[in-house]
Amino acid sequence: MKQLMRMFLTIVLASAALLGIIAKLNDTKGYSGSNTLTIYNWGDYIDPDLIKLFEKETGISVVYETFDSNEAMMTKIKQGGTAYDIAVPSEYMIAKMLEEDLLLPIDHSKLPNLKNIDERFMDLPFDPENKYSVPYFWGTVGIVYNPKMLHDKEITSWNDLWDSDLENQILLIDGAREVIGMGLNSLGYSLNDTNKVHLREAKNKLDTLTPNIKAIVGDEIKMLMANEEASIGLVWSGDAADIMSENEDLDYVVPSEGSNLWFDNMVIPKTAKNKEAAHQFINFMLDPEIAAQNTEWVCYSTPNKEALQFMPEEMTEDERFYPSEELTEKLEVYENLGQRNLAYYNQLFLEFKMHRK
Repeated sequence: MKQLMRMFLTIVLASAALLGIIAKLNDTKGYSGSNTLTIYNWGDYIDPDLIKLFEKETGISVVYETFDSNEAMMTKIKQGGTAYDIAVPSEYMIAKMLEEDLLLPIDHSKLPNLKNIDERFMDLPFDPENKYSVPYFWGTVGIVYNPKMLHDKEITSWNDLWDSDLENQILLIDGAREVIGMGLNSLGYSLNDTNKVHLREAKNKLDTLTPNIKAIVGDEIKMLMANEEASIGLVWSGDAADIMSENEDLDYVVPSEGSNLWFDNMVIPKTAKNKEAAHQFINFMLDPEIAAQNTEWVCYSTPNKEALQFMPEEMTEDERFYPSEELTEKLEVYENLGQRNLAYYNQLFLEFKMHRK
């Protein structure tokens, strides 16, 4: 009997211990803790060596996950399955996350390196006074193209893509705002247009581009363009710089009609478990030499004015990626269009993709 009682007590104690472990994991969502930082970022959007350096300098372990769209990022954060300490959304999504009360305010007193950010990229309409976000990268949407494959034809306008000589030559990134925006810009409309007549007109025009479209793809567009699988690609500027570093025959242009000027910022989601480590990481990334190293690896444009002195001149003086004020005036920042309008953009984009099949 005593032996049975001992076995029973052993089982009870083991079960209690297991329940305690499960409860702790549930409380931290399986990741974040006092010595862990969980980051949610775009793919290929940080130099991996910098994560290792941060871990070495602070003793904080980093759990790093990636997303491929602002919408996917926000959905996962709203679901709360993982307690992310840092995320890196774009400007219009930051506005939407603020509307839905998904972000924590940032303590500027814990970010002495914030002074390194160029004032042009602070206090923007989507987050006045930068109460909830800190600039990470910025850039444009444009066209990367291969003059050699185009027999030295120059691309300067969105409407150049409708040339019948470009059959099966164009790759598009898989983004509703970017592709529908291209259609709107080609007609002289705003990237933030919510007029359904204009939007339908843009979609119908995109349908006529179908013969020239080789594929609608994700990150693989970089490899495909570098390997000359297509002569033209609709891309973000940083991807263009990355592609051009792999193939010197390529060039990048922001079309004359204008395009998107975007900003990606670091934020702290409301479900964060390690706010202290989040501030440490943000301040680490704002260090000029760290920002310079990250910029050279990622290839997007840095808002860190002090980092520029640590970067090669061929990067900082290239107006394709650090455009002039004259060109910048033609660019538009995506606005938060609201759920209904964004759903209509997505609907039209889906119709466009279905039209190709």
